[in-house]
Amino acid sequence: MLEIDRWALSELDAVIETVRAAYQAYEFHTVYHTLYDFCTVTLSARYFDIVKDRLYTFAPRNPARRAAQSALFRIADALARMLAPILVFTADEIWENLPGSEERQGSVHLTLLPEASGRHADLRFPFALLFRARDIILGKLEEARNSKLIGSALEAHVIISGGTLTYRTLSTAKDDLRYLFIVSQVDIILAETDEEEFMSVEIRRADGAKCERCWNYSTRVGESSRYPTVCERCVEALEEIEKGL
Repeated sequence: MLEIDRWALSELDAVIETVRAAYQAYEFHTVYHTLYDFCTVTLSARYFDIVKDRLYTFAPRNPARRAAQSALFRIADALARMLAPILVFTADEIWENLPGSEERQGSVHLTLLPEASGRHADLRFPFALLFRARDIILGKLEEARNSKLIGSALEAHVIISGGTLTYRTLSTAKDDLRYLFIVSQVDIILAETDEEEFMSVEIRRADGAKCERCWNYSTRVGESSRYPTVCERCVEALEEIEKGL
């Protein structure tokens, strides 16, 4: 699994532990608020926003796409079980529509609450810093849109100047940053400052041309004579899809 998938499952583990304790104490308001925050912030505002590109554009059998699907299935399964005591019919509808439901218990109310797996606590990426950077960048992207520099986030090339700690930390996730920030290009440079956690963000227009398939900008659009209007990533996906037909 990719680190962002493991992060989502580690967040799910924390929610499961909180919800189980809240049910044990009959604190149903805690159950509601915990699940609401998980769905609106952790999932909708972050995880779903980040993985949708992978789900939409990668080939169906691509391991990275399958990893996202596996994480989403585990999340949906756990949510249905945790919601069951307070959203009786909705939880059962979710359960009936989960893949493979015919091989499991006929009703979510015949199952037990999920248990935290504890398998995703050793995350390699420092997600607290990554999401702090993401929040700053989203604000800068909005400013760039308002000034007509870009029309959408995928038209952006983000340049992050960081102090030694920020630079070192972001560099560990460099290949994944454009997916986390939902932009086409990201560069990190070491700032000349003694402030280790210093971070400055500049937005430029992305280099290259727009891929017709994923809408990301790349300097390699047009390299393929077979698929001249798509980027190198989509060329690979299309070739993989063709092989599977």
